[in-house]
Amino acid sequence: MTTPTALTAPTARRVLPVLGTLLAALLCALGFGATPASAHAALTSTDPANGSVVKTAPQRITLRFSEGVLLNADSIRVLDPGGERVEQGGPEHVDGKSDSAAVALRAGLADGTYTVAWQAVSADSHPVAGAFTFSIGAPSKTTVKATATVTEVDPAVEVLYGAGRYAAYAGFVLLVGGCVFAGVCRSSRSVQRIAVGGWIALFASTAALLLLRGAYTSGKGMGSVLDLALLGDVLATKPGAALLSRLLLLSAAAVFLAVLFGSYAREDDDRTRGERRDVAYGLGIGGTVVAVGLAATWAMAEHASVGIQAWLAMPVDVLHLVAVAVWLGGLAALLATLRSGEPLRRASVVRFSRLAFASVCALVATGLYQSWRQVGSWDALTGTSYGRWLLVKAGLVIVLVGVAYFSRRWTAGLTDGPEPKKAKPADRKVPAAVKGGGSDSAERAAQLARQRAALEKAAGKRQRDADENRSGLRRSVCAEAAVAVVLLAVTTVLTGTQPGRAETEQQRAASGEAVPAATGPAEVRIPYDTGGTNGSGTARITVDPGRSGHNTLDVAVTDAAGRPVDVPELEVTFTEKAKAIGPLRTTLERRSGGRWQSTGFQLPMAGEWQLSLTVRTSDIDQVTEIENVKIN
Repeated sequence: MTTPTALTAPTARRVLPVLGTLLAALLCALGFGATPASAHAALTSTDPANGSVVKTAPQRITLRFSEGVLLNADSIRVLDPGGERVEQGGPEHVDGKSDSAAVALRAGLADGTYTVAWQAVSADSHPVAGAFTFSIGAPSKTTVKATATVTEVDPAVEVLYGAGRYAAYAGFVLLVGGCVFAGVCRSSRSVQRIAVGGWIALFASTAALLLLRGAYTSGKGMGSVLDLALLGDVLATKPGAALLSRLLLLSAAAVFLAVLFGSYAREDDDRTRGERRDVAYGLGIGGTVVAVGLAATWAMAEHASVGIQAWLAMPVDVLHLVAVAVWLGGLAALLATLRSGEPLRRASVVRFSRLAFASVCALVATGLYQSWRQVGSWDALTGTSYGRWLLVKAGLVIVLVGVAYFSRRWTAGLTDGPEPKKAKPADRKVPAAVKGGGSDSAERAAQLARQRAALEKAAGKRQRDADENRSGLRRSVCAEAAVAVVLLAVTTVLTGTQPGRAETEQQRAASGEAVPAATGPAEVRIPYDTGGTNGSGTARITVDPGRSGHNTLDVAVTDAAGRPVDVPELEVTFTEKAKAIGPLRTTLERRSGGRWQSTGFQLPMAGEWQLSLTVRTSDIDQVTEIENVKIN
């Protein structure tokens, strides 16, 4: 068996400044993306509507979003023309639905223009905020500026939070990729430093994000970072629980690292080959569980957890993150090994090449699905910030794959060369002139030893550089690593950018166009007017989950002032005109004042259904209104 040529190289001290410069540049890129936080939950409608004039004061203010939001006691503030708050009690979800928020108003409000300022946390962990106005009776002058009521994230907190998110992604990539490289390809001291460094970066950044989270979502400054009450509120939310879970999983990862790079890495122990194989299987299963668990802490609290097909998007996102970590983290481990000058067999490089190819295939497949899910249309791909960042990311992946192609070509030409020559014992003898010569002789001996070490290092470098394939592989892997660092930065900015679907919905809502619900139930609001006394109002009809098969039909009826109202008769039917199905009727049962419900309502197929609402408000006053609703 031949021994591979040792690949000596410049020390890590020469590489760190370059990596530090790249990191600083990327932090600047994160700062570029750290404009006021982009909304991820689009505000689709308000009641009263923005800029509307109502005859009488409404009992409550209602907001509806394209996805779920988390509320706090100060999420909705309603200000009269003089700037005084007029809401009563705290905000709450309407009928328990997380994509809505409502707050009651005081009785006897005077005429004039009122300002509603709202802030919440999107279900994908990002803060959202805004403001709108409505008038009672007639518009009036107001001392309140709508833009001034919106609470923005402190710039220092936002920059630090963005840097922490980048460090967390980088730490995860180095930790998982370094461990996989050590277990499948080759374990060494340099690979150990990559994996342990990733663990430290992920742990430190996660702890920092947990402390910064409260200040980031509430709009408070750096002084609130150590506020224990705010930290308690964060831990009660889904993103806070995900960060805490990540810290707990990292304690298990620390044990895994100790075993992987400890006793298992030593080949001169007393265990048999079968025992080592059993330990390897155990490490493989345990490492997979920890890696998937860590990736799930992102999937359960960010973009994948909301929107269409969340049940599929979360496992796909986990697979995507793990594939990225195996590829890019393994790339960092390979580069560290090449730079350290440690022996590296061709078989180890070939194994990583195959592993990287499989990771790229998984990355492309999951990335295409995620892109379709988050963007939704070709127009959103070029017309939204998320779509443009996604194109940049796709371009970087293509560049990375192109550079990886050259790495595979260099790998194909690798051979296991002879073992590098080591100095013979005779060469290491201390010259007689410096023996027994006191301190001067000792200093002279140390100087000669340093010179000899420098000569050996230079000889090793010449021997390494003489192998064209290994030199070419080292250069191409270094180029891959540089592109990967930029790719991670773009990914971090992308995860903090409003998805194309949500931005499109928000634009449509702002223009007054009806916006279908992005997640969960199908909902439609139908105004009615029977012509009699107190005969006008609005019916909000919700079909949950809005898919073919069994559904729950919920109907809430309010009068012209927005108060729940009971009517003598209410009927809802569904007809699929294109397939000549229906009308399908169901029995509605009264649940509370102004609210009716039917469970187990069967819709046989997806499509555009015609919904007919019949409302009777007296013995002779009745009307039927028709609206379309899309069933998935």
